Amino acid sequence: MPKSKKRRPLARMLLWATVLLGIPMGALALIWLLTLPDVTLLAKTNPGPTALMEHRQAVAHTQRHPVPRQWTWVPLSRISRNLQHAVVAAEDASFFIHEGFDWEGIKDAAIHNLEAGELKRGGSTITQQLAKNLYLSTERSLLRKAREALITRSLEHHLTKERILELYLNVAEWGNGVYGAEAAARHHFGKPAQDLTAEESAWLAAILPSPRRYDPLRKTAALTHRYERILHRMKQVTRHQPHANER
Repeated sequence: MPKSKKRRPLARMLLWATVLLGIPMGALALIWLLTLPDVTLLAKTNPGPTALMEHRQAVAHTQRHPVPRQWTWVPLSRISRNLQHAVVAAEDASFFIHEGFDWEGIKDAAIHNLEAGELKRGGSTITQQLAKNLYLSTERSLLRKAREALITRSLEHHLTKERILELYLNVAEWGNGVYGAEAAARHHFGKPAQDLTAEESAWLAAILPSPRRYDPLRKTAALTHRYERILHRMKQVTRHQPHANER
């Protein structure tokens, strides 16, 4: 029998396998895409409790240690420009010029993690952090990172940088049960967010990577080092940040 005829059954099997596997996978991909959140609503509507807030509350309830949620929404115009500068300097210095991803930051984080031999530093931008806080779980998986990337692109496409920053500053975690700039300012310094000084803002920005571990009033050596670095960087951010609003 010619070799071509022997190969036909195998070719048919491969073809059918591709079709049978491809249809379900394609359907799953479509469903996955259709379940992504509609971020266009955020252009004019403030979100309710975020995925991170709900997760923290669920864990606290399971452990029978409920923590009252401190969260008060304020517009960007009522958040000190000092805090805006401090957060951008600390978390995402290229925020106003990138389109959702800081590729240099991602590369630097990857190199640092390889040298350290463990995952110690992330390269997430403010927009990526916002996507995760609003909609996603705290798990570390490729699937979650893929959804985060798609939501990040959508946020950048539909919202202005000022709106993204306003959303982030209002939902960021700043302590156990403390969310948003207004609650953080009142909880840690006993004043509204619009009255924060440059130094107070730098302290608040310094605890963002681990807000339930650090306290700006308990100045450890590591936290102080980060605070000083942020305070120095704030001057550079001030020169480059668009003047969206005044303190």
